[in-house]
Amino acid sequence: MPAFPARRSSPSRGSRRPEVAEEATEPGTTGRRGLLIGLGAAVAGSAIVAGSLGTGESASAAPAGDGVQVAETVLELTRRRAGDGDVVAVLGYHAPGDVRGLVYRGIRRDGPAANGGTVIAGSHGSRWMLQHDGVIAFHHFGVLDAATPADDALDALVGDPSVHRIEAHTPVNFVRRHVFTRSNLELDFGGHLVTTEGIEANSHDNPFGAVMFFTGTPANATIDYALDEPFAELTDAVRVPDAAAFPVDSWWTLSSDEVSGSDERELQRFVRITQQVDATHVRIDYLNGWTIDAGRRLRWRSVEPVERVRIRNMRFLGAGPYTGPTDGSFPDPRELSGSHPVAFEYAVHCDVSDIHASRTWWPVIMRRWNTSYITERCSLVNPPTVFYGGAGYLTQQIACLYGHVRDCASSNARHLNDFTASAHSMVENCHGDGDDQGGNPFTTHGQYEHDLVFQGCSGLMDIANSGAQWGTSAKRITVRDHVCSWFVAGTKITDLTLENVRVVPRSTFDQSATLTVNADGAQVRGCSAGLLAIGQRSSRSTRPTVIEDCSFALPKDQVLVQTPVANTVHFVRTTITGIDGTQARGSGRLEFVDCALESPEGAAPFGIGSATLVIRGGTLRGVGIEASAVRDQSVVLAGVHAEASRPDGAVVSRGEGPGVVSLELDGGEYVAGTPDTALLRMVRGENHVRITGTRFRGGRLDVADGGGASPSTLLVNGTVEQGVTRSLPDESDRFVYGPGIVR
Repeated sequence: MPAFPARRSSPSRGSRRPEVAEEATEPGTTGRRGLLIGLGAAVAGSAIVAGSLGTGESASAAPAGDGVQVAETVLELTRRRAGDGDVVAVLGYHAPGDVRGLVYRGIRRDGPAANGGTVIAGSHGSRWMLQHDGVIAFHHFGVLDAATPADDALDALVGDPSVHRIEAHTPVNFVRRHVFTRSNLELDFGGHLVTTEGIEANSHDNPFGAVMFFTGTPANATIDYALDEPFAELTDAVRVPDAAAFPVDSWWTLSSDEVSGSDERELQRFVRITQQVDATHVRIDYLNGWTIDAGRRLRWRSVEPVERVRIRNMRFLGAGPYTGPTDGSFPDPRELSGSHPVAFEYAVHCDVSDIHASRTWWPVIMRRWNTSYITERCSLVNPPTVFYGGAGYLTQQIACLYGHVRDCASSNARHLNDFTASAHSMVENCHGDGDDQGGNPFTTHGQYEHDLVFQGCSGLMDIANSGAQWGTSAKRITVRDHVCSWFVAGTKITDLTLENVRVVPRSTFDQSATLTVNADGAQVRGCSAGLLAIGQRSSRSTRPTVIEDCSFALPKDQVLVQTPVANTVHFVRTTITGIDGTQARGSGRLEFVDCALESPEGAAPFGIGSATLVIRGGTLRGVGIEASAVRDQSVVLAGVHAEASRPDGAVVSRGEGPGVVSLELDGGEYVAGTPDTALLRMVRGENHVRITGTRFRGGRLDVADGGGASPSTLLVNGTVEQGVTRSLPDESDRFVYGPGIVR
């Protein structure tokens, strides 16, 4: 600490300037004169900023005292009795020069409670009020480093309505978990390290036990009633018992009753009343995502939200210990000892930016009942666990609306972004790595999320897959320009849209490069993956399921279309390789238009169980198409070019099922690489085959008459056959051969 000459006595109240001892200083150093010069602007302006005498003085016109005094430290200031209007320039908090710009105005009596920063206790019950413009730093409370906990200062500043911005100019440490209801506030930690060494224990299963938890204030009373008319999808006017109970611009949590179980609800949103439409209808600032039928119940709860709180610019290190159970088992004491920086509930326009965290327990940014917010340029590295439920996230958003998460990253974490019961939000340019051990960066919980967009991100993605307890449902999820090694969206997801999604194999996680979708309006364009699995868990969409301009490399024996699929699945201009024992088991119509299907040498056939299969245009290379006949089937190949060497196998055939197979080969060309490759083999069960305008080269055509108990039919007309061995029934009223070229 620098040495200072003895302080001279305070100037008289009538003097215009404080009496200051002369002091020589070395070039580049700051002495007493330099400190006073640095205070010049603040002192000169004290008559302006010495305003109202509330807690913390913000700028307004008021007369100054008879003169400006000087004190070396805040401790010295506490020994002085303040007179009304006295102004004191203080050279530092603990020592001259450690904090600059400290100017205080006196209140003789009846002042606000002292807090060690904006309000300093003087002698004889007087108070000294820090003069400021609403921007206060922790160092104004003597918190100059992490050695002094910043909790008291934080409580005082957030509780002071004259403060609108709180700054940290050094590292800070917190030892308490704070709950605030304050609005209109910015906290900027200046990029410094925020720690929580010695923080008090959290309560059990409490992701809102953050260092800073900003929450609105809900009313005790609720309005609960049964709908006497549906609340239709994508409408914003809703039936209420009495519109007068819902003032315009009031905020409410709005929930529907459970579909089944304890947690499955289509509607959980934080909404604002925008209009009283009539006596029994109000309009809200939300287009409902799911129809709520008449007879279902709605529950409203009035809330006074927190608004426009912004937290930014920190490096956050969670509290230890960092070792514990590695499988997510209970109990894990780290849920009580661990820490995280930020939580919001019942919040509007509350943004977070530039928080870079490591070793946090619960989500770095936890949100519930939030609307219209931005989370940007945040990151999480190495949380203590990725297996304990709810822990190790960058951000989780429950019952949230209109969120925008952008330019964020995670490494070795669980979820970078989790949407639960949320809607109309976007995740953009976010990237998760180190996700091999169970931490898929992008997830939705499956509690009826809708209208979410993911743009330009990378990392594992898992949509609506958290279990039947929540509904496993989502609607209108759009993912564009995404890269990952695992993409699972096979539950009750309606109108999924994927564009330019690349799923690449990774030896440390999923060598199959899995992509699963639900055949309920899914539209997949310009995507590539290895394993593609199409299931069906719902049938809510009015649009077709289309896989277009994509490429897939299937593993052996892949079930491409699963048994429950009853909707039509369209493949358009898509390349599928690795067809080897591949199965399409669903009953729904299956179409391939201008597609390229390819099998390795010696591959098992592509088993088709669909009631209708249409292959129009495109190529089959090495592929054998086998109608399973598990049900009556219609199979159409039109304009297809097929080449295969399948010794003792067939390009087109039927299996051993009991169904009737109707087969049409219309145009196209079929080329056998070996003489014993059957271009067509229909020798079991009842079959009705029509071949028109088709070219065959090499190989065999094998069709049996089916016997009297199975009245099969065959029509061959306008074919060109070159080097083909025919094994066809004799011509009859059921077997007709028209003109063609056979050579």
